[in-house]
Amino acid sequence: MISFRHHAVSIAAVFLALAVGVVLGTRTQSAGFFAGSADRQQVDALTAENARLTEQLKAADGFLTGAAAKVLAGSLGNKTVLVFTTPDADSADVDTVTTALTTAGATVTGQVALTGAFTDSSEGDRLRTALTNVVPAGAQLQIDAADQGSLGGDLLGQVLLTDPVSNQPRGTEQERGLALETLRGGGFLTFAEVHPAQLAVVVTGAGARADENHRGTIIARFAGGLRSHGAGVVLAGRYGAAEGPGPIAVARSEAPLATITTVDNVDHEIGRITTVLGLTEQLNGGTGRYGTGDKATSLTVAAMPR
Repeated sequence: MISFRHHAVSIAAVFLALAVGVVLGTRTQSAGFFAGSADRQQVDALTAENARLTEQLKAADGFLTGAAAKVLAGSLGNKTVLVFTTPDADSADVDTVTTALTTAGATVTGQVALTGAFTDSSEGDRLRTALTNVVPAGAQLQIDAADQGSLGGDLLGQVLLTDPVSNQPRGTEQERGLALETLRGGGFLTFAEVHPAQLAVVVTGAGARADENHRGTIIARFAGGLRSHGAGVVLAGRYGAAEGPGPIAVARSEAPLATITTVDNVDHEIGRITTVLGLTEQLNGGTGRYGTGDKATSLTVAAMPR
């Protein structure tokens, strides 16, 4: 029987070949190799090869979409997960990640959308004031969490993630309601019905405007603040989020954020599967950097015993 590990390796080869083809094609064009017919033929050949690899990639995604139910079945059985989204998260990515979580047997307890104000450093003072005014009784924000991303993750981690040891919510329902309503009233969050969960997934986009007012850093540190209070957190986004000032790039570069699992290809089925398996890995004490972007160490999570 062919293992999931075998399928992952095969798909990794497709991704690598596609990446090499794109790089070669880009270098050929940027070097100005259009002078002769031989150069044009080379460019045309690379373009055709990229098209072929793109079709293979679509086929691999299609295969994994059909196999996801078997790959993920029971991997998060009886677990609860809360989904956070950033302003640039693609709604299709959010929907498919949520589907993958439920396919794995998890109960998604709600979805909280961070707004542009939450991820904008120019709103930092206003957000910090709101956060410090709604700290539940008995809770304490980290003294060194001066930036708004860490502080926001610290507070919402205590409010919305259950204690990893007891699996019980922290604080009361009234305290949670006050915190959420205050942040929604300030324009920092939007949400519908939300309940505490053991685990969290932060779905981000492709790093759009990540360098504007430190948005990428704020999102990465928000995920880190959550992780300090939950059993597991995965930051999942698209390839661009792993480049430059993107949130995944920041999470992979800052040592205090090493406990976050990152996935940089959530727009493909392998990334959505990896997001779920990343939570399972965290429950078992592991973490990883997955995908095809900068500083990714593997395409997906190694097979783990059920």
